[in-house]
Amino acid sequence: MTQYDLDILASDRERADAEERLRASVENGRLPLSDLAARLDEVHAARTRGELETACRGLPSPGPRDTLVVDRPPTSRGFVAGVFGGFERTGAWVVPPRMTLWSMWGGGRIDLTEARFSSQDTVIRAVALWGGTKIVVPADVDVEVRGFGLFGLFGRRAARRVGGPGTPRVVIRGLALFGAVVTDTSPNRPAP
Repeated sequence: MTQYDLDILASDRERADAEERLRASVENGRLPLSDLAARLDEVHAARTRGELETACRGLPSPGPRDTLVVDRPPTSRGFVAGVFGGFERTGAWVVPPRMTLWSMWGGGRIDLTEARFSSQDTVIRAVALWGGTKIVVPADVDVEVRGFGLFGLFGRRAARRVGGPGTPRVVIRGLALFGAVVTDTSPNRPAP
């Protein structure tokens, strides 16, 4: 930022972004919790962009995957069905804390690569009856797979523990009966 940019009055959106940056830094262990209240007071008192930058001093600018758990309502329903058809959820969206995927004589694909989570723990129930569902998860979340395949496949390929403070956890459970539920890992995409 140039000096001119630092002297511009801060907007409410920029204040909210600074608050989120401070909270993410606490979750990531960069900022002690004891310092959060004082820094938030600085953000609320800031009049210019420069004062907001001062409140966030010593903290990196958030990257595209820094804040995975957001304080926003889900942008998708908790129940998605593909019956004699299909469904797909991709791109930037907010995942509900509980989601059920139902594939019956159809299929579906859920891509969490660019998604954000409305809860630290997310449970996805996947049921495939003579159908198939693919769930793509990013490499920077914990994934637990507890499904069962009866004359079908419930893939555990994406199951892993990343660890670290603030890492979201996705639990995929369900049943594949004469069908398939496949999990896969997608590398995180670079920032545009």
